[in-house]
Amino acid sequence: MKFEQENLSEKMALNKLPADSPLPEANWVLVFGSVERFKNSKLPKILQKRYPHAQIMGCTTSGEISDDGVQDGSLQITAMQWERSTLKFVAKPVANMEQSHALGVDIANDLNQNDLKGVFVLSDGLNVNGSELVEGIQETLPNIPITGGLAGDGASFSQTLLLHNTKVHDKIIIAVGIYGNDAIVTSGALGGWKPYGPPRKVTRSVKNVIYELDNKPALPLYKMYIGHYANGLPASGLNFPFAIMNEDKSISVIRTVAAVDDSKNCLTFFGNIKEGSTIRFLKSDHDMLVNGASDAARQILDKDININNKAVAICVSCVGRKLVMEEHVSDEVFAVQRLLGMQTGITGFYSNGEICSGEDDSHSQLHNQTMTIAYLSENMN
Repeated sequence: MKFEQENLSEKMALNKLPADSPLPEANWVLVFGSVERFKNSKLPKILQKRYPHAQIMGCTTSGEISDDGVQDGSLQITAMQWERSTLKFVAKPVANMEQSHALGVDIANDLNQNDLKGVFVLSDGLNVNGSELVEGIQETLPNIPITGGLAGDGASFSQTLLLHNTKVHDKIIIAVGIYGNDAIVTSGALGGWKPYGPPRKVTRSVKNVIYELDNKPALPLYKMYIGHYANGLPASGLNFPFAIMNEDKSISVIRTVAAVDDSKNCLTFFGNIKEGSTIRFLKSDHDMLVNGASDAARQILDKDININNKAVAICVSCVGRKLVMEEHVSDEVFAVQRLLGMQTGITGFYSNGEICSGEDDSHSQLHNQTMTIAYLSENMN
């Protein structure tokens, strides 16, 4: 694999890109940027001219990740030339959230081939149930690592955009399948959050909506827990996620509030929470989150791969982590970079949901409030 990266800071216009592309033979180009960047009608045409042989995919963010750390309002371009592997891209329009599982199945069926090594997905961040999307893909492609994320738009929860070749869309899912014996697709995922307070039982829920906790209306209980931050919901909910607990009291997965409904006293999350689940409130700080990012990278190092090969690490982290770490948010990116090495290109974004497996590449799921890393490379021996 060859790759080259370009970075336009917030104040740099598109015409500040060099006249010549650094990797004109690229066959896959990843683009992450702000909503304002993606609303620039010149963006698709300029990228296609620079990378005429590439499939181009990207999404809006709540912050862009690169080797330089975390920026807002920037444009991050990662051009890859896969030399020993093949790629297949699919895109599906989204009509409503109820389609999410079926769209996952459709994507999986389109990508299903014997030599499939992994799938990378970018999805609309507001109109898709990420849990059901991933479940639909994984059911059809068991034991295949699925990575990616849900697009962001700062913390405004208004509109997310995705770029697919010549067009920018607001309701779409884009996926790429990576094929061949030399393809390397693996991942790492860890949060760095600590449960506190008593366990709560989800006594009434439907998919990603919780109506009751411990037989009491969920929203008033949550508002009591977060105090004056309740005035800023749903955005303030990014600071106060839930953990779904395993029977051994460890964290299974983290969920973040996406919306609230005062008339029904319910909470909507970016992923499903089954009725009967045990949840706990979470807290964290800068050091815990940075250590979580380090441990996500360490999961990759613990796998049987040649870390000296050129690779791209796509870091998808949660906007809620960004809010906790504030001006020190780049520390979690640098922690990943230190472990994976300078031969690994870092790109990615802050998202409305992270798709990853982690330690076990055979079971992917939607995460919230988690640093996830899709590690992509080729065996060049």
